[in-house]
Amino acid sequence: MNCHHLWTALRRSLRRHAPQLFVMAAVVCVSWISMDHAAALYILTDEDADAIVLEGDAQVQDLSSQLVDVSSGASGYNVTLTAGQPVTVYHDGQTLTAQSRKESVTSLLGRLDVTVGPLEMVAVDLSGGGVTLTVDDQITFYEKVEEPVSYQTQRVADPDLPAGTEQVVQAGSDGVRTSIYEVVWSCGEQVSRQFVEELDSTAVDEIIVYGTGAKSVADTDRIAKVTKNADGSGVLTFQSGATLAFSQAKDMTATAYTAGHGGADYTTATGTIVQVGTVAVDKNVIPLGTRMYIVSKDGSVVYGLAVAEDTGVRGNKVDLYYDTYEQCINFGRRSCTVYILE
Repeated sequence: MNCHHLWTALRRSLRRHAPQLFVMAAVVCVSWISMDHAAALYILTDEDADAIVLEGDAQVQDLSSQLVDVSSGASGYNVTLTAGQPVTVYHDGQTLTAQSRKESVTSLLGRLDVTVGPLEMVAVDLSGGGVTLTVDDQITFYEKVEEPVSYQTQRVADPDLPAGTEQVVQAGSDGVRTSIYEVVWSCGEQVSRQFVEELDSTAVDEIIVYGTGAKSVADTDRIAKVTKNADGSGVLTFQSGATLAFSQAKDMTATAYTAGHGGADYTTATGTIVQVGTVAVDKNVIPLGTRMYIVSKDGSVVYGLAVAEDTGVRGNKVDLYYDTYEQCINFGRRSCTVYILE
């Protein structure tokens, strides 16, 4: 019977702290009667947790410094161990111990009367002070490889940014990562190879910050829709898609004013400097500090976002600050809707 020569020459680093690091001899002959252990795929685990996969056609490197010699034979390579190493063999539910001679793994197993079945494999672990041989039809080991990797994108919520906006705060770049894969061989065939974890990577993640806060309302934004609830509260939806929630809507008389005219000062009753958005109120009607959105009753003038920061009016009235006297003349006195914002 012929055996498969499926072997490749490559060097792999196994995970240093993997549960068990193996040297695997995959025996894929169809009959144990004609089976030749030398004609097998060897994955050798040395004391430095390195894995070397050898093929019959490959150039063999010098492994003598790692207590492993590889010699060529007619059917392929075999593994020769140094003498005096403690050997533990696990096979068919039994544990055997011995001292190695200057012999191949094949000869050692034969000396211990261990017969490898046609679809069994020999895992040879040389990572410790001795040799551990596991003969089984299923072998699992952990492979450490370096491979190219694409950058990942992280999206981070920011309540201080308006909803619908986002910023790239870190550009991404591809790199190389060191990865651990779990490799499973069964009955002489590799049946799975699964990613376990990433040890390190030179890739740089792209970081995008996206807003979850309310959309900002521009000075030129117009109300597209007013949604009211039974209790008088509601939501203003603007043409831009921004929204503002209000607790109530009040019909009030608004008068424009500016500092230096009509006795108006540059400082408010709350100690702030007057600016567009400063509103004088009757604090018994609208408490100081209240945020508002103000628009004329006919919708022709939008004063916009405002804060109750000054006093000097009585009743259901508000005074709206403008920067110039001409603006005050243009606005004059109007009926307005004052939306008390939440």
